[in-house]
Amino acid sequence: MNFDKIGEMALGSRLRALSTIVSEDAQRIYNLYGVALKPKWFPVFYFLSNQNTGKSITAIANEIGHSHPSVIKIVREMSKVGLVLEQKDTLDKRKNNIVLTPKGIDMSIQIQQQYKDVENAVKTTLNQTTHNIWLAIQEFEYLLNEKSLLKRVIEQKKIRESSTVEIIDYTSKYHTAFKELNEEWIKTFFKIEDADRKALDDPQKYILDSGGKILVAIQDQNVLGVCALIKMKNKKYDYELAKMAVSPKTQGKGIGYLLGKSSIEKAKSMGAKSIYLESNTILKPAISLYEKLGFQKVVGIDTPYERCNIQMELLLEI
Repeated sequence: MNFDKIGEMALGSRLRALSTIVSEDAQRIYNLYGVALKPKWFPVFYFLSNQNTGKSITAIANEIGHSHPSVIKIVREMSKVGLVLEQKDTLDKRKNNIVLTPKGIDMSIQIQQQYKDVENAVKTTLNQTTHNIWLAIQEFEYLLNEKSLLKRVIEQKKIRESSTVEIIDYTSKYHTAFKELNEEWIKTFFKIEDADRKALDDPQKYILDSGGKILVAIQDQNVLGVCALIKMKNKKYDYELAKMAVSPKTQGKGIGYLLGKSSIEKAKSMGAKSIYLESNTILKPAISLYEKLGFQKVVGIDTPYERCNIQMELLLEI
């Protein structure tokens, strides 16, 4: 397979191919030195050969980074050829430890010259490379421990999908979508309240005519989400970020973040210095979104909503 032609997305396949090449040579190297060891046994064998006492399956698995079942299988194979055995823990008779047999100990002595030659061969090869693969793997593992490849792919998926999303100003033709999307999420968690009915039944009167704005997220003429900026009578804040609703079919694709960012930019363009919002702490993804947008928790503001148990503000830099 031409991995260079496929590119970086074939990283896993290329590493497996490289692993196969190295493993095949490793078995030949064991044969060269007369060491009856299989490459896949090496991590367990090496770990045990450097221990003063036996170790449990769990301890071995944690140390070498293998799964518990994998270590059990390797230990069974090594036991059949007389390299390891199980013995009761001296302190806890309920626990079995794995130790090298006298045969295994002899092998650990015999293999020392092989270790030296292999280490020098690998170092020599690495010194001949422009990019040290050992250091590169360490760095790559560090980055994946910080954020898995799956999470990184999900991020790229969101970026690609959101690139074709448009955030536009509301017109009356989007009234049905604005109302239905909001009613859907409210009924899922709470109940429709009087303040909801007024804004959803007549957004022109209760939001737009009062100096507010409504933004609509569309993709291929389909409405994905909506969000409103309601002009506040409270002099402390200029606008309330409200009535944000995203279609369940598109949740998790970053539409809420796009609507939130666009609403903030819209508020700035209208001269706003502050934005306020109300929510409920059971809506954990929503709270995380607001925090990501820069909102911080506040208290002491009167609210018409029974469901409100958290209030947040965003102070804008104009």
